[in-house]
Amino acid sequence: MDPRSEVLLRQAHLFQGPLLLAGLPADDLLGQLPEAHGWCWHAGDQSALQARFEGRSAFGVEAPESSFEAAVLFLPKSRDLANYLLNALACRLGGKQLFLVGEKRGGIEGASKQLHAFGTPRKLDSARHCQLWQVQVDTPPAAVSLQSLAQHYELPVGDAPLKVVTLPGVFSHGRLDRGTALLLEHLAGLTQGHVLDFGCGAGVLGAAIKRRYPQNTVTMLDVDAFAAASSRLTLAANGLEAEVIVGDGIDAAPRFLDAILSNPPFHTGVHTDYQASENMLQKAAKHLKKGGELRLVANSFLRYQPLIEKHLGICAVLAEGQGFKVYRAKRG
Repeated sequence: MDPRSEVLLRQAHLFQGPLLLAGLPADDLLGQLPEAHGWCWHAGDQSALQARFEGRSAFGVEAPESSFEAAVLFLPKSRDLANYLLNALACRLGGKQLFLVGEKRGGIEGASKQLHAFGTPRKLDSARHCQLWQVQVDTPPAAVSLQSLAQHYELPVGDAPLKVVTLPGVFSHGRLDRGTALLLEHLAGLTQGHVLDFGCGAGVLGAAIKRRYPQNTVTMLDVDAFAAASSRLTLAANGLEAEVIVGDGIDAAPRFLDAILSNPPFHTGVHTDYQASENMLQKAAKHLKKGGELRLVANSFLRYQPLIEKHLGICAVLAEGQGFKVYRAKRG
């Protein structure tokens, strides 16, 4: 069981009524708290929870409408996302209890200070390298819409700037990261047809391809509901149309693709996790047509080239700079 869940269960007497668990891990916590319901924005966690506890976990970027007597927020990595989530919960909890749980290395000590805006917080427990905090919401805040927290920037693509819209918690919120910038510079000669933007984030790659090659069919895929929402906002801001899918990795992608583009993710919360990226590299051939192309950017220290060649074919390095490499391979 996740150590944060273990800390909650040490204080199980506090969590016996109708309770919302926001950002909960995909473990047995719902099984231990029969009156609790979950709120997820990670498609993999939601799929696992739905399989085990059907109907007890909502998915999306908005808090579920059902009433609850208390809520627990599992602290996310992003401070901006934590701010949004705390507001989304506290605005509905006037006079009720809001709990915050997280790992010490994830910044729970500092994040607990955000609870002062609602009342007087207190630390209930510290164990398993985690902390559990509680506050009675004496001063519920006004609700803040998620879209009002979006950040915007523009990129030169074609004849007009590409408008990018990012939401809290989305990779490289409010700015273009160096890896994606390098890949954008090396899209010439990309196979046209049906293109997948894997791990789409705010939709920069998919939107740029649709802008440059409007005849292409573009699908954007991410495991995170906030990323998918950002991609939809980016498409709308530029008057572009593409399919946006929220799914758990490459298995959720269409088959018979002409190309896969990616700046693949390799972090989950405060822990490094290469599984989604490596799984995509291992299975890319199953989703590409014969002659279909994989083009991605990754940190130079990641040994992706041998993995690509093992599962797809000869892999070339198209560019290298600022700690990143752009790889290209075609399915034989």
